[in-house]
Amino acid sequence: MPKPPPRSKKATSALFTDSNSLASSANKDISQQEENPASATITVTAVEVTELTQEEQSDRLHLERKVERAFFEAGKALTELRDRRLYRSTHKTFDEYCLDRFGYNRSRSYQLVDAAVVVDNLQKCPQFVDILPTAEGQVRPMTKLQPQEQQEVWLRAVELAGGKIPTGRIVKDVVQRIMERTQVPNTYQLGEVCQIITKDNPELRGKGGCWAIVSAVNDFSCTVKMWDGEYAVGLQHLKSYNYLPAECEQMREICDRINQVYSSGLEESVQRFLESLGKLNRPYLTAVEEKLLSVLESEYRIG
Repeated sequence: MPKPPPRSKKATSALFTDSNSLASSANKDISQQEENPASATITVTAVEVTELTQEEQSDRLHLERKVERAFFEAGKALTELRDRRLYRSTHKTFDEYCLDRFGYNRSRSYQLVDAAVVVDNLQKCPQFVDILPTAEGQVRPMTKLQPQEQQEVWLRAVELAGGKIPTGRIVKDVVQRIMERTQVPNTYQLGEVCQIITKDNPELRGKGGCWAIVSAVNDFSCTVKMWDGEYAVGLQHLKSYNYLPAECEQMREICDRINQVYSSGLEESVQRFLESLGKLNRPYLTAVEEKLLSVLESEYRIG
């Protein structure tokens, strides 16, 4: 039986030679590309960007406005929670409620409340329909100004920002110029008893004619304590009763007593009684008023 012909070593050798040549050529090409990255070929896949429909554009604008107004809505909600005392079933004070529920300390809570008041005021001007604050920091410098001054500041700040929403820094600079222009020396003293003059200030709604005790003296305002808490009030909204030092001390004690009872969970009729004491135009309580307040202190275990 004849033997099969032997495999050709030459053919095998040629095969290996061709393979090695191809591999060497490929490695050479890769090496050349590594040495010269500019010669490398990069494949980019084109991605088609679809335009928004009219409905999607409307949805986007609506959602953007919600994000921009988040601080304003928060301030409005906190104001209603405070004014209606909707926290009273679980917390003694509004400050405790905000800290426990939202993680806001007193300062942060009132920054949002004050900011909402300013934005409400700016919305009344037709010039600001499309250019309103988008962050609480843009509003903060204006909270101590009069409503008309707030509008003046925002209009000027928008102009300086080239018709766009100004930064908090721009607003602060404009406010500083107005404060320097209207600077009035603060002559009030700690513990002084004053009357609140609203002068169409929405922040002081319901407080007209009430008495307050100065607890801090600032450059252009005073922090005052009233029957339901502390407020920052501009000098133009205060009028001293010119009480004697002993009378001021007596009113401070009365204020502390009323404030402690007011901070407890109250029925509406009791709350109204305490509010009426907050509008006294004399530095003392009558015998009946003293007796009623003592009964409330006993009822709520205060003192």
